Amino acid sequence: MAAVSRVDRTGPGGRAAAAVFGAGAAVLFDVVRSVCRYGVDVAATLAVFAVATGSAFALDRLVRRRPPPWWLRRLLTRVCALFLGAVVVLAAVGSVLLAATPGVADAETRVRAQAAAHAVNDTGASTPPKVAAALVATEDARFWHNPGIDPVGVLRALVEWARGDGGDGGGATIEQQLAKMLYTDGQRTRRDQLEQVALAVKLAHAYPKSEILRMYLSTAYFGQGYYGLDAAAHGYFGKSPAQLDWPQAALVVGLVQAPSAYDPLHHPALAEQRRAEVLRRLEAVGDLTPRQVEAFSAAPLGV
Repeated sequence: MAAVSRVDRTGPGGRAAAAVFGAGAAVLFDVVRSVCRYGVDVAATLAVFAVATGSAFALDRLVRRRPPPWWLRRLLTRVCALFLGAVVVLAAVGSVLLAATPGVADAETRVRAQAAAHAVNDTGASTPPKVAAALVATEDARFWHNPGIDPVGVLRALVEWARGDGGDGGGATIEQQLAKMLYTDGQRTRRDQLEQVALAVKLAHAYPKSEILRMYLSTAYFGQGYYGLDAAAHGYFGKSPAQLDWPQAALVVGLVQAPSAYDPLHHPALAEQRRAEVLRRLEAVGDLTPRQVEAFSAAPLGV
């Protein structure tokens, strides 16, 4: 009985480890909260600490009662060490990137400079809801909630890098695309992509999401020599951006990915396919119904 009692008890080392784990989880939670700008109070951080500490305490007692095989303990130890090492390395790299990249206080100045170079007149107009919805659904579905980078997109980009393809795996956020247009001259080297990640985080913290969309659509190229949403809307449809209907907004947004390939004047069939993709994305996020998507996909391009 004495031996059983000794095994059941969690020693000071186990309690200390549980407390350290809880504190680490609380700190990590607070960092994520501040980065993502979620409005939670101190009570939430304390709750994370309590839950993490309690879970670690319970796990420690369970392990003491029924110790896992030695190979499993070794595997878990190595996995934890590798994970913590990766976190430290990523944090260090992130800090270096943030320190080495320029500030983004001049983003609006750069937008106006590019607009002047491309004869874009209206860079201050707000983004029409249909265009905003289509752009976010197609290019960056988690745009309204992410801190300038998308963890899922980052994982896809890492896979692409591991393959040696050099692409971003389609995971670049709108902030990253804006950084590419404003600060790295559209380059896609690995160094440029790393810089774009750091600049995207800075842009997300420096500007409201609505301003990010406005700057992006004022700078993006839509084919046929049209820079900026206003020029594209008038050039393709003879309308202001606010007058675009859903099929027109989907067509314009679809051009951002590859303006020449989806040019509705030279490649109407491909333009229709791309428009249908954007419309299906709008359905996937709940902005359109299946019936609307079917009707809008069958509509003429009207350019």
